[in-house]
Amino acid sequence: MNRGWFYVIIGGFLEIFWVLALKLSHNFTVLHYSVITIVLVMVSFYLFSKGMEELPSEIAYTVYTGIGAVRTIIFGILFLHETTSLPKLGFAPLLIVGILGLKMASEE
Repeated sequence: MNRGWFYVIIGGFLEIFWVLALKLSHNFTVLHYSVITIVLVMVSFYLFSKGMEELPSEIAYTVYTGIGAVRTIIFGILFLHETTSLPKLGFAPLLIVGILGLKMASEE
């Protein structure tokens, strides 16, 4: 796996933490969560931009947002007690399959 994939995947994993911090910041009214949100957004986007130096932009963006989306769904259900539905549980794995398919397609 080249560095581009590493950067995009780590940036996507960080996305879940800035989303959580954003929720806990209550519209940027809680200072320490607001600062955490801003720092994590900056680091996450920096890693994403580094990944785009080595990967096609459409693949990098899809993987970055897909990882963040799937992780946020899982985290929301497990830790934030958000609603669970059959479509939500059915479509999240399709995102994962799409991400893996794009990775395999980019290596051709």
